Amino acid sequence: MKLTEDIKPVTYMKTRAAELLREVKRSRRPVVITQHGEAQAVVLDVATYEALRDATLLLKITAQGEADIQGGRTVSQAEAFARVRRRLANKE
Repeated sequence: MKLTEDIKPVTYMKTRAAELLREVKRSRRPVVITQHGEAQAVVLDVATYEALRDATLLLKITAQGEADIQGGRTVSQAEAFARVRRRLANKE
């Protein structure tokens, strides 16, 4: 993050919104929006936001899996496949 470029006051966003959006899209770097000298929001391009969201979801799923392992809530691969086969057979 380049402090002189990546932190902007809310007035900048108000007066130069289109320019700000073009720069965020071009650079793919987040811009921190400040109000009264304090950070209030972050502007991201859509691709970066989606990548962050996907990474966060993957970490959440991984943490849930680790918690299941620690809690003993697992079954063998053979049992998992057997359960799926039974469910599929019941739907036919």
